[in-house]
Amino acid sequence: MRRRLEKDVADARTYAATGFARDILSVSDNLSRALDAIPADLREDEKAKSFIAGIEATARELDKVFGLHGISRIAAVGLPLDPNQHQAMLEVPSADAEPGTVLQELQAGFMIKDRLLRPAMVAVAKKPD
Repeated sequence: MRRRLEKDVADARTYAATGFARDILSVSDNLSRALDAIPADLREDEKAKSFIAGIEATARELDKVFGLHGISRIAAVGLPLDPNQHQAMLEVPSADAEPGTVLQELQAGFMIKDRLLRPAMVAVAKKPD
């Protein structure tokens, strides 16, 4: 009984930030989308360089904080579909990839320590029609 209580208390401490972490993932997603949407010519513009550098620094800092709290990104592209970590959103005909292989990551997935925080939403290869 005591050992069970100690384990419950340790789990509560370890995973206390799960709700907050799940909510903050949308901030990380938006930062990534903002960086991906910057056209190459704007990256070369002297006036925009410091602004873009600030966004990139913010994204790096957020990734660092995730790491400090045991939040890690799930690997997806090129791996076989793992229903415990990936959520298949669509199937794409592919002659090159083995059926069931993740071809594209539509939304990054994350783990908090050894628990799934959010599955990676992916596109999976299927046999051509």
